[in-house]
Amino acid sequence: MKMGLSRPHKGGNGVSTRWVSLFCIASFFLGVLVVNRFWAAIDADEIDEEASSLEKHQSRSLHPVVNCEKKANTDEAGDIFSQVSQTHDVIRKLDKTISSLEVQLAAARASKSDNDEGSPVVTKTGSESFKERQKVFFVMGIMTAFSSRKRRESIRETWMPGGNELKKLETEKGIIMRFVIGHSASSGGVLDRAIDAEDEKHKDFFRLNHIEGYHELSSKTQTYFTAAVSKWDADFYIKVDDDVHINLGMVGSTLARHRSKPRTYIGCMKSGPVLAHQGVKYHEPEYWKFGEEGNKYFRHATGQIYAISKDLATYISVHRHILHRYANEDVSLGSWFIGLDVQHIDERSLCCGTPPDCEWKAQAGNPCAASFDWSCSGICKSVERMEEVHQRCGEGDDAIWHTSF
Repeated sequence: MKMGLSRPHKGGNGVSTRWVSLFCIASFFLGVLVVNRFWAAIDADEIDEEASSLEKHQSRSLHPVVNCEKKANTDEAGDIFSQVSQTHDVIRKLDKTISSLEVQLAAARASKSDNDEGSPVVTKTGSESFKERQKVFFVMGIMTAFSSRKRRESIRETWMPGGNELKKLETEKGIIMRFVIGHSASSGGVLDRAIDAEDEKHKDFFRLNHIEGYHELSSKTQTYFTAAVSKWDADFYIKVDDDVHINLGMVGSTLARHRSKPRTYIGCMKSGPVLAHQGVKYHEPEYWKFGEEGNKYFRHATGQIYAISKDLATYISVHRHILHRYANEDVSLGSWFIGLDVQHIDERSLCCGTPPDCEWKAQAGNPCAASFDWSCSGICKSVERMEEVHQRCGEGDDAIWHTSF
């Protein structure tokens, strides 16, 4: 056996195992290096992309994109709305001017035809007297007759203030309340003197240059509006019968909702049958004007209570000489507004029934503006029942003083 140095073992392919081991180790480190560089590149790209996205978001937040065309359209629409609003204001002012001119025209005509439309007697020229009219919220004319003294007393004892409170109502709330009556066929007779004495005591009458009579109610209503317009410059003029219960605060609140509207006609609108046969209540002698038998009237406010705005009252005053008067005054009033641009406002709080109807509504916090019995065209036996209705359906005696219009 020979002794000597051992030589590296060679594989069958002729490559030393040492070189194979070195080659494997080098390949491993090379792979690790390549993989690390590859992921580092991906992370950098993602970071750059996220940073770019964040910068864009911040840029949009700090500098929002403005659609110039949309903004221009918005500005143009705003200018149009502003012009429309200004036009409406001009139209309202023109309406008021026209109404004022019509009132002056009515004054001139009234003073020329007769200077005794209402009380007190007008001694100045028509235009001068109109300029001095008292500006108020509404005038309430309570239609009454010579034989209705007890009805008037029942109203004074319930819903109508008297004495100093009546004057306070005028100065603080702008509300005028008067019993409206004309004179007898024999002017200055016993009936007229009785009214004079009653007026001297209560100071709550508005005397008309009109001959009293049941079949003259249309004429009386027309004369009332004409005389009231000549004496007071009111937003509304009300006609009410002397057998109806009124809550003044509710009436004022109701009218206030319609204060800005022109040509308003407010009441409980109805359309009853035209009664052609003689002898029945509310017979219509001119029934043939309404078409075939069985037809109904045009829509109009029931006669127990209704209100009209200043421009409509002025219209009646100006054209009173040519306005036709039907047998029923509520029909007459409705006919005067046909063909005009009038707003018919159906206000059901003006026609509540007597207890329990109005009582339930009062307990629910919705007091009625006016109450009466349809079957009697007023409160049945109003002299005896007015106090009861007032106690059960009234809004409270102090309500009018706490109501803002």
